[in-house]
Amino acid sequence: MQNDRFRRRPDASAILRATGHATYRWDLAADTLIWSDNAAELLGTAITEIGNGKGYAQHVATDGQTRFDAVMNSGLRDAGTGVPYQLEYAFRATPEAAPVWIEDSGSWFVGLEGTPAYAQGVVRIVTARHEREQALTQKAQFDPLTGELNRIHLVDVLRETFDDAVRFKSSCGFLMIAIDNLGQLNQAYGFAVADEVIAQVAKRLRSVLRGKDKLGVFSGNKFGVILTNCTPEELDIAADRLITAVRSETVPTSAGPVAVTVTAGGVNAPRHARSVEEILARALDALAGARARRHGSFAAYKPNIELEAQRKENVRATDEIVAALNERRIQLAFEPVVGAANRNVAFYECLMRVQRPDGGLASANEIVPIAERIGLVRMLDHRVLELVVKELNEFPQLNASVNVSPGSTNDPGWWLGLGAMLKAYPAVAQRLTVEITETTAIRDIDDARGFVARVKDLGCRIAIDDFGAGFTSFRNLRKLGVDMVKIDGAFVQNILCNEDDRAFVQTLIELARRLGLKTVAEWVQDEETAKLLLGWGCDYLQGALVGLATNDRPWRDEAPRIAASA
Repeated sequence: MQNDRFRRRPDASAILRATGHATYRWDLAADTLIWSDNAAELLGTAITEIGNGKGYAQHVATDGQTRFDAVMNSGLRDAGTGVPYQLEYAFRATPEAAPVWIEDSGSWFVGLEGTPAYAQGVVRIVTARHEREQALTQKAQFDPLTGELNRIHLVDVLRETFDDAVRFKSSCGFLMIAIDNLGQLNQAYGFAVADEVIAQVAKRLRSVLRGKDKLGVFSGNKFGVILTNCTPEELDIAADRLITAVRSETVPTSAGPVAVTVTAGGVNAPRHARSVEEILARALDALAGARARRHGSFAAYKPNIELEAQRKENVRATDEIVAALNERRIQLAFEPVVGAANRNVAFYECLMRVQRPDGGLASANEIVPIAERIGLVRMLDHRVLELVVKELNEFPQLNASVNVSPGSTNDPGWWLGLGAMLKAYPAVAQRLTVEITETTAIRDIDDARGFVARVKDLGCRIAIDDFGAGFTSFRNLRKLGVDMVKIDGAFVQNILCNEDDRAFVQTLIELARRLGLKTVAEWVQDEETAKLLLGWGCDYLQGALVGLATNDRPWRDEAPRIAASA
């Protein structure tokens, strides 16, 4: 008896009911739907309500794909085995009922006329899965604070809008809108209130947008607005409408009403931007211009030939500098610094040179300002430091100095790198002098003191370069704790003919002497200047009189190298 039980055919109705599925067969010509016995129970409606395609369609949301679309408009051909389809849609058992989400999977089959004749498939309720997927989509595409597009999705939608504008020869607009003085709101009321302001501003912006336009969060205090089919004139109108919507009333918060304004910059594309990257960059440029002029205003991007040329030059320079670093084309030139009394070389200042692809050499004066502008100077500083330490390690009779740009003095990576190199080659430290400019030192005296202390703790000496250009006070010079000052050559070169420069240089030398600091006079051109400096007590000379920078390494012939691995 029990064996007979196991040999029975499967109970399809029981299986469908247990797994939450219902099957159907749809005769398209007659528009009749034949359902499995459990369909009415599963879908929560009378079988007569869904006995044909038209009746079933009345329960299905109209804002998505329908089964009719999947069958009749698929564009596919039945080769005899049927054409599969799968779709997902919202279904309401009654107009008042909450929608449930249905996954509808099946195949349609062609009739004698060559058109779809019937379809058969299975439906199941997937509301829980749909809600999980929607939650993940919401999290992936929308900002949790405002509910608007997040930056990634905003850029994706902007790309689609721009591509459509190009394809259909229309135009679009993009506005970058910044909340003014949000940092002050953070300080005055705290981050929670600032978040309330951001959320309220988003609501106001959304309230005056056209239905087809999109709003997203670009960064903490910036929104991006995508305007479809937008002319330059309409861009101006939209910006004014959005700015007014925020400014018109105070924003209610838990700390009370807060007056808020926004500033906007915009660009019309593809007229003034040929890519999404250009749209974003030019909208930010326009925003910066508007904020510089007046908060609560709008500026549209206008082509700037000089600025665009500068940016292209920046791109070219970036490529050239990165290539020089990767291809090991950074070199050193060495300028001697000699004793004022005996003219013996005390140390060499190591200056950067970049070998161009054509074999020519570019000086630091040509490269460093560009590298500082495009943010690559720290990489150059690090490479030069590596080369100097390597040279000092190979030649124990060599003493050298290396220049550090202002950006690197505040970069932990630079002095951590110096520490790592000196740990590997400890004998180098006492023969290395690090030069920082006076303007760097006085920009933030406490930061400069910290940098000087760290470098000296590693065993190196510190010199202030171009001393006199920044008119450092006696008190600040004493606080810095440096070992040497290099007097700016712009003053030294004129001491024979300019009484003010002569008095100034003499005073600097005397000041340094009283503080126990060594002095180097730069740009020394002739013997008469050298004698005058020696008489004032200057310790070292540097300039054309004693030798300019060169790639030559005379110390290589003075003693054998130390192995690089030592």
